[in-house]
Amino acid sequence: MDHTYTPEDLNAVIRQHSEWIAAQLHAQRESLFPPNASKTMRKFTSGEAAALLGVNDSYLRKLHLDGKGPSPELTAGNRRQYSAEDIQELRELLEKTARKPGDYLPGRRVSPEGGEGYADHMQIIGVMNFKGGSGKTTTSAHLAQRLALKGYRVLAIDLDPQASLTALHGVQPEFDLKDGGTLYDAIRYEDPAPIASVIRKTYIPNLDLIPGNLELMEFEHDTPRALAQGSAGLFFFRVKEALTQVDSDYDVVVIDCPPQLGFLTMSALSAATGVLVTIHPEMLDVMSMSQFLRMTADLMDVIAQSGADMSHDWMRYLLTRYEPSDAPQNRIVAFLRTMYGDKVLNAPMLKSTAISDAGLTKQTLYEVERSAFTRSTYDRAVESLNAVNDEISQLIQETWGRS
Repeated sequence: MDHTYTPEDLNAVIRQHSEWIAAQLHAQRESLFPPNASKTMRKFTSGEAAALLGVNDSYLRKLHLDGKGPSPELTAGNRRQYSAEDIQELRELLEKTARKPGDYLPGRRVSPEGGEGYADHMQIIGVMNFKGGSGKTTTSAHLAQRLALKGYRVLAIDLDPQASLTALHGVQPEFDLKDGGTLYDAIRYEDPAPIASVIRKTYIPNLDLIPGNLELMEFEHDTPRALAQGSAGLFFFRVKEALTQVDSDYDVVVIDCPPQLGFLTMSALSAATGVLVTIHPEMLDVMSMSQFLRMTADLMDVIAQSGADMSHDWMRYLLTRYEPSDAPQNRIVAFLRTMYGDKVLNAPMLKSTAISDAGLTKQTLYEVERSAFTRSTYDRAVESLNAVNDEISQLIQETWGRS
């Protein structure tokens, strides 16, 4: 039987398919997080809570028996479970009797002798690579959540128009950001909004979010026009200037940059105090990274010539989706460590089905229950993530002059 094919309006087809996907994702969110389609953080076992606080489980039990701190929830098996809010309350309690300031609240120290402001500057970490699949968003999400759970005040910014970091934190751009609400509102050239107006609280204590969506592309379109009209000024300072409005509210800002070296990425790079480049140890990815680094260096030279200070506290490479049993990957890892030395983080982020499976329900590995996976799979993945994120935490502490 002959088929008659008629021309289709590609724009209409694409728009229709986009709407179908958005509707299905919205339905999935409502089924996963009823009744108001909002996410909550899981409870932590007493062992997990103790590890996050850096104390023994027996010490937590003693605090509970002495009536100090929040009362944990008791399971049917009489096991103690703590909420993320409980853990934060315990941090504040333990900090009062700590041997030295910062043992339990690791954030910025206030200025000595009662002065205003902080003795330590806010850390702004740009997570970047312009090749998709390098683990950039996975890295950003887990880093932001781990730092928040460890007691830092964290702001996560989704600067990627694809908005995967946003979706992981329970915000669906197509439904929740119809009237703006991204960083674009605070960095646009005409009538920018206060950055506080686009910051959202999350379901994790200490972690706030500036979501992203396709609206961010407007900055890429506006900047060339503003430059041509002479009204852009130092466009690459716009993210930095916006963040100064909330400098006293956060210890660390984690920016998930777009997978391209455009105006958004350049502005984020100018704001950053630390740069984390994700690398998947495959030859094509390393070749792509070479071009990324060359282009970045050239653009940073241009920005520096305009009077910007392009020095950073630190810059590191993070090996992502690493499989220790893969011989070609091991050769590339050895090559990178030989070439870049201590610029490569000691801890790699291992490839794990646990991370990808958690993503199917728009969750990070810190959010899912351990019982959802085989114990060895979960433990291996979470230990890898913790090692990476705690190494970055150590970099932050060293930048602030602490060992």
